[in-house]
Amino acid sequence: MIKIDKASNRIVLKTKNTTYAMEMLYGKFPVHLYYGKTSPKADMSYKCPIHSFSPYHQEHGLAYLPDIAQVEFPFFGYGDFRATALRLLDLGTGSDVTDFTFRRAKKKIGRVDIPGMPYGDADEKTETLELLLTDDVTGCELYLYYTLFPECDTISRYFKLVNKGQNNIRIQKCMSLSLDLPSANLDLIDLGGKYGRERRVERVPLGHNICRISSKRGASSHHHNPFIMLADHNATEERGDAYAFNLVYSGSFLDEIEVDQNNTTRVMLGLGDESFNYLLCPGEEFISPEAVMTYSANGIGQASRNMHQFVRRHILPPTPFEKRPVVLNSWEAFYFKIDGKLMVDFAKGAHECGMDMLVMDDGWFGARNDDHAGLGDWTPNLTKFPQGLPAFVKEVKQQGVHFGIWIEPEMVNKNSDLYRAHSDWCIRAPGREPLLSRDQLVLDMANPAVLQYLKDSFTTCFRGVDIDYFKWDMNRHMSNVYSPYLPPERQGEAAYRYMLGVYELFRWLRELYPNAMIENCSGGGGRYDLGMMKYSTQIWTSDTTDPIQRTYIQYGSSFGYPTTVMSCHVANHGNSCEDPRKLNYGFRVALNGPLGYEFNVLSVSETAKAAMREQVKEYRLYENLILNGDFYRLVDPFACDCYAYYVVSEDNSEILLSFLQNYDDPKEKSYKLKVSRAKRGMTYRDTISGDTFTGDELRKGITVQAQKKGLYAKMLHLVTEN
Repeated sequence: MIKIDKASNRIVLKTKNTTYAMEMLYGKFPVHLYYGKTSPKADMSYKCPIHSFSPYHQEHGLAYLPDIAQVEFPFFGYGDFRATALRLLDLGTGSDVTDFTFRRAKKKIGRVDIPGMPYGDADEKTETLELLLTDDVTGCELYLYYTLFPECDTISRYFKLVNKGQNNIRIQKCMSLSLDLPSANLDLIDLGGKYGRERRVERVPLGHNICRISSKRGASSHHHNPFIMLADHNATEERGDAYAFNLVYSGSFLDEIEVDQNNTTRVMLGLGDESFNYLLCPGEEFISPEAVMTYSANGIGQASRNMHQFVRRHILPPTPFEKRPVVLNSWEAFYFKIDGKLMVDFAKGAHECGMDMLVMDDGWFGARNDDHAGLGDWTPNLTKFPQGLPAFVKEVKQQGVHFGIWIEPEMVNKNSDLYRAHSDWCIRAPGREPLLSRDQLVLDMANPAVLQYLKDSFTTCFRGVDIDYFKWDMNRHMSNVYSPYLPPERQGEAAYRYMLGVYELFRWLRELYPNAMIENCSGGGGRYDLGMMKYSTQIWTSDTTDPIQRTYIQYGSSFGYPTTVMSCHVANHGNSCEDPRKLNYGFRVALNGPLGYEFNVLSVSETAKAAMREQVKEYRLYENLILNGDFYRLVDPFACDCYAYYVVSEDNSEILLSFLQNYDDPKEKSYKLKVSRAKRGMTYRDTISGDTFTGDELRKGITVQAQKKGLYAKMLHLVTEN
């Protein structure tokens, strides 16, 4: 609900459980009043303490100090010395000072689309507040958008800048969201990491300083994820204030948090100022990516669940399958050494193990026998597939499985026909030798000719091929960032326009294959972000398939992202397929998202195949709950090397409780697992063991004891009996 009170110059936004309030002070300055729990006791008064060295408008005196006030959107150079959301350079005057003042507010049903970009889909309850601000000197109009997704307790933020002046304007810093919170007693929770160790949870108290979490890699990256939280020092999973933020974008980004002299915490998300600047000519407009925020008065866990609900309802594309296919991927089984006959046998083996889909990974096209050649040449390797792809895929499907295929559209090898014909289609700085990574370069996706080549190549390559699933990979980050296609004055836009090209190609592929599923991958979890989730039903969570490491990665991922996107595979670490205990543990770890397998089923025993068939059957019993249930973290693996969580149906009638012990525990420590969503007065039966529990017993907590020997898993599938 959006309420615009012109008499008081106040605007109030309400979601299911939260309130966001602002005031147009003196009818000119948008100041922030409140963001938190809906309550009649909420303090929504405007306060402006007086401090020395704070500039002010002579007309209004000390009642409004830009450097002290909690503002809705801060600009550079006009008295606010804190971190800036928008910095513009007037190329006619050389000045980077702006002062946007409020002109009008408008309520819209639905939302304002962002051309070329991913964003949250509106539903019947979505509303949008549009604020118009103008800067009289530059002639620019600034539209601030606040879009409400009430059932998810989520608000999105983005802006549109229109140059109605006479001079060219350069956007030097671009932040989609800025929020001033009246507290410095907060912890920052972020998801740092590296390749193969993505999304490690880090929690640190904020100090009186500026913290910047960013990627300058041209991708959201394995190393820093755009998702962050701010929480009270004493906030737990189920108690305390927590604010969560994310950016619907897949390229370089900046999250910036500053605690100022007045103990106000400013948090901002956007494209930043290091990997982005944008030339805005007279008559042109620019719309920023969408950022989202949510608040919970009931702890960190509820803030996560708000984000999960937003992603499931408003970001993810429709799933083309009634049931998610359990995939068998060829990569860890054969790497590049594949051919048509082997893949048909592999498909038959997948079917024998109860799996639904063969995914043929890298090595099927061009001169692709290793990672040194062939990228960019999207033609089937007829030595490996002499009958062509259509006949090969038809034979695969005759084995009783669906078919998926690996592609890496954004990259090119120097040893390829494409590079030899069009070396100018790569990102590369003039006069400089381009750096290689994995022996490949990045195609200039800002160039329409590159996009057209890829569309034409894939159209020809896949004509008549019945494809159910694409694994879209991206295996290097950007360096020497420069687009040979763009003019010199627009080179600051190269990385941003690259992402626009990537998103265009994703939309094109979805239109070409409307009934196929896309799984995104970037060396595993290098683009695990809301932008990719807009086009991908699920994302390859990490190249690490070791179940021990996966517990930490999956735990961290759960802070901002739902289980339904978290592709989880059982792999053959240490010949685990032939060790019942290890195979079971890998499977239990993988029951944290859509299930898949990653090993050579042609070389495993009949006993192992039988075990996997039973695993797939068991997964189907829980699948809907795993993918769509509300998620509760119970035990932090970073604290004790054990991970516990549960997922619960909306009506609390079904619960899947999982306890995973990675390492040996000679002391056999006990853990009390409290299932707070269990219904009082109800009896639950564990379908796995047959044991029964009352709802009150589950709420008080059931005790699970660690074992002396690690790789121990205990799972309870609880359903109500009465």
